Amino acid sequence: MSGLWLVAQREIITRGRTKAFVIGLVVSAVLVAALAFLPRLFSGPDSYTVGLVGAQSQALQPALTGQAPTGTAKEVTIAVREFPDEAAASDAVNTGDVDAAVVDGRRVLADGEVDRELGLLLESAHQTVQTQSQLADAGLDPAKVAQAMRVAPLEQVSVGADARYAGVRVGIASLLVMVLFFLLIYSSMYVAMGVIEEKGSRIVEILLTSIRPWQLLGGKILGLGTLALANLVVIILAGLGAAVATGFVAELPPGMTGIVISTLFWFILGYAFFAALAAALGSLVSRQEDANSVLTPMTMLMTITYLVAYFSAVQPSSAVARILSLVPPFSSMVMPVRMAGGEVLAWEIATGAALMLLATAGTLLLGARIYQRAVLRTGARVKLSEAVR
Repeated sequence: MSGLWLVAQREIITRGRTKAFVIGLVVSAVLVAALAFLPRLFSGPDSYTVGLVGAQSQALQPALTGQAPTGTAKEVTIAVREFPDEAAASDAVNTGDVDAAVVDGRRVLADGEVDRELGLLLESAHQTVQTQSQLADAGLDPAKVAQAMRVAPLEQVSVGADARYAGVRVGIASLLVMVLFFLLIYSSMYVAMGVIEEKGSRIVEILLTSIRPWQLLGGKILGLGTLALANLVVIILAGLGAAVATGFVAELPPGMTGIVISTLFWFILGYAFFAALAAALGSLVSRQEDANSVLTPMTMLMTITYLVAYFSAVQPSSAVARILSLVPPFSSMVMPVRMAGGEVLAWEIATGAALMLLATAGTLLLGARIYQRAVLRTGARVKLSEAVR
């Protein structure tokens, strides 16, 4: 086992110090964190300043400043400024001192189109003031009328899955698909390229005089897998940190801890499966130029898995998603996406995990056998059927 750990340590130190790995780690973390800020950037400002002209407009002030948030996760505050006439209010709008101005309770001045959220707030305040005025003119007490109209809303009870976080779950699942796909394909490619490089330069012949083939293969997979797992952890931490900083964490669905743990678990299984497959296929050739042709079956399988997982992010309860989340190697990406996108039965998770564990173990054994028989055969490409026999 000491040889395996030595190889793993060498891979971690050698690959972890490269500029490509460091830059990729930083860029991926920044991109994921930036995605958490996008809803806040496009949700409009948290506060507005409104100008009021005339006594009728000034009657809007209590309704404007006392309005509740508009159904979003953020608090919206409105400050008011009084102006002597319409010309002064218009100048303030043009200079940006106020976001909009209400003149005589009838017109709204704005530089272009009124912000959608601000327009809804102004219209709501206007409706409130006008309703109270008309009730008073009719001899009715606005307070009593408002109390009589204050009816408890209907209680909503879902007989199916909780749909309150449906949109957020779809977003998380879609992001998870992309992260898993790129990490799996790039880390597997690193394994294959490392095997081809060592075989082509014949360094593998020197290494195998001191350690066994399974130790060299296992150490390479373990070392590069550790770096890939560290990359995934950094991405998750960056995303959660950005969600906390923007306040978006309040909109995250319950059970995020389980989603994170399941993502790490299924990533490890998926990486072990595809890395062993990549190493076995890479050991068949001695030149980097031949890598694309020999790795095509693996990349096609990963692409199909990605497409199925992306479909499952949008339709997590579909028959295709439920069936393929149990079938290796599709389950390595489809199951965590299903778990992020909705509720998954416990027996489905257990069955999918058991089958994926068996498939991963079988792929590791088969990959080690092919690697051991083909890695020392330089020159022409080794046929897969020959290596298996």
